[in-house]
Amino acid sequence: MFKPLQMFTDWLVYNLMAMDKSSRLSGAVNFFVFDTIKILILLVLIIYTISIIRTFLSPERVREIILKKSHFSAHLWAAALGIITPFCTCSAIPLFIGFLQSGIPLGVTFSFLVASPMINEVAVIMLLGMFGFKVTAIYILSGYIIAVASGLLIGALDTEHLLKGFDISKRINNTVFGVKITATERSRYAFEYMKGIIKTVWPYVLIGIGIGAFIHGYVPADFLSKYAGADKWYAVPLATLVGIPLYSNAAGVIPLVSALTEKGVSLGTTLSFMMAVTGLSLPEFIILSRVMKLKLLMIFFSTVGVGIMFTGFLFNFLIR
Repeated sequence: MFKPLQMFTDWLVYNLMAMDKSSRLSGAVNFFVFDTIKILILLVLIIYTISIIRTFLSPERVREIILKKSHFSAHLWAAALGIITPFCTCSAIPLFIGFLQSGIPLGVTFSFLVASPMINEVAVIMLLGMFGFKVTAIYILSGYIIAVASGLLIGALDTEHLLKGFDISKRINNTVFGVKITATERSRYAFEYMKGIIKTVWPYVLIGIGIGAFIHGYVPADFLSKYAGADKWYAVPLATLVGIPLYSNAAGVIPLVSALTEKGVSLGTTLSFMMAVTGLSLPEFIILSRVMKLKLLMIFFSTVGVGIMFTGFLFNFLIR
């Protein structure tokens, strides 16, 4: 699919720019140009398509769908809807409160809350472009299982009393999107949303790819694999713990996943790092602390953290 782009990149770097193919710098520049163009093309095309779908799924519509399901299927639907309606961390509190006020059980709400930031459209697009369908499918499936399992576990623990500052009389406002808007309005919204996402993530894309390009061109192939290969039992837990205090998004992290994997770091280890950065960030912890007591926060983060490490070990076992 991207073979013509690679041919164009090779021509640009090695012919037009006349760079030496054997030099480390040319390899880094080639990596940077190819991945930047490829990722931006994918972001534009797929985010626009996903945005059209999102116009049919306002938070109110999501709650309506979930409330009609049985207990177990509600978790399945909540996690699935979390994947295709990736609300940002700053939306966590109104959505969290709004779902609970609508009568959705706490555990089901957590299934949505876990899936939404962990499996977002940018991560899926970039993984698909860099690693192909197999890796992307395993990533989505594992994140989905983590979300469902986390919600079921937290729901079984009867932790509603660990919420704080929850006023049942408050309601979140309806969104302007729903099933009654016209096709033109949907298309306009999708275009503006896509444009906004691109404006937001392009610096992260360039920074992430730039670091990845440096690693690609200058870090020895066996240097990182020596310390973070699939045979190192501590690599996945360490990567997960290191990722939590960092704050970035998939656009900045996934190019590093690609470069680190290319240099010998196991895919499960790098994905654990990425999922911890996007799904267990400190800003999310701080925001959610306004509506959850510390014990519930620790249960939530520990459950998701264990799930992320399980995913890392699973990837290392399945993909060598």
